[in-house]
Amino acid sequence: MSEQRPIVVSGMRPTGRLHLGHLHGALANWVRLQEENTCFFFSADWHALTTNYHDTAIIKPAEREMFVDFIAAGVDPEKATIFVQSEVKEHAELYLLLGMITPLGWLERSPSYKEMRENITDRDLALYGFLGYPVLMTADIILYKATRVPVGVDQVPHLELSREIARRFNHHYGPVFPEPQPLLTAAPKILGTDGRKMSKSYGNTIDLGESAESTTKKIMGMVTDPARKRRQDPGNPDVCGIFYLHKVTSDAETISWVDVNCRSAGIGCVDCKKKLLEKLLPEQERMRERREALLARPGEVDALVQLGTSKARAVAARSMDEVRAAMKLKLA
Repeated sequence: MSEQRPIVVSGMRPTGRLHLGHLHGALANWVRLQEENTCFFFSADWHALTTNYHDTAIIKPAEREMFVDFIAAGVDPEKATIFVQSEVKEHAELYLLLGMITPLGWLERSPSYKEMRENITDRDLALYGFLGYPVLMTADIILYKATRVPVGVDQVPHLELSREIARRFNHHYGPVFPEPQPLLTAAPKILGTDGRKMSKSYGNTIDLGESAESTTKKIMGMVTDPARKRRQDPGNPDVCGIFYLHKVTSDAETISWVDVNCRSAGIGCVDCKKKLLEKLLPEQERMRERREALLARPGEVDALVQLGTSKARAVAARSMDEVRAAMKLKLA
């Protein structure tokens, strides 16, 4: 991979099976990005502790499943570096150093900090690690001198905080880090079975490669337009999670058919859901087959991750040599 290519960094927390939101919101984009960028895609296992500190036993098993999902979705370990965050200790060192210069007020205004504290009520999130996760996220990104970070529109404020932290570091110690630019993903937000954003934290997901029976049950039970009470009432697909899935799964003709007929009450929600399943179920089956083939060869997957982690560690070590020198923390 050429050093001249744009550098892309992104990661996911291993807190459970990946789902359709991950596929259409991130993984499909990663597969495209790996062709023309130097990509680092990682398991954010330390980030998983911010909300799953109470059940750490699930993290490592979920991590292997997650890497299987990466590869099954088309991430190529020969084109992109896949690795484990906690096995590159430089992430922790840079996190600590950035924490020394990050104002508390910057962290308290983070939109996701407020959102998750409101939505996750079954555990205490009034914790230093949860408040400070944007600093760790910044370390993850700038450690590899990332120039582009794939994000959805709702994540742009998070990246702007990382840019501010990188800017503050460069102001104090000299121009070590580029300010990463947002690389907006084309996919719309994917709604879960309850009408909220699809998220493991909310328990409203449809997992990648989930069985036909389970996928069908979840789709048929999904929340649609809450204002559409009767079959003959016109609907609004713009607020419907099923239509969001059509937009990333179905062809243009089907999307148009759903849009027109939902608004005119030409079809009911059951018709719309069945049409989605015609395309979604075969895709789920293909993903299930690829996942099972990879899970049958766990040693191969582990070796690919270990190789990627070694590559990431070498890049991170070079960056931290620069950081220590810039901060005068390194003996001449």
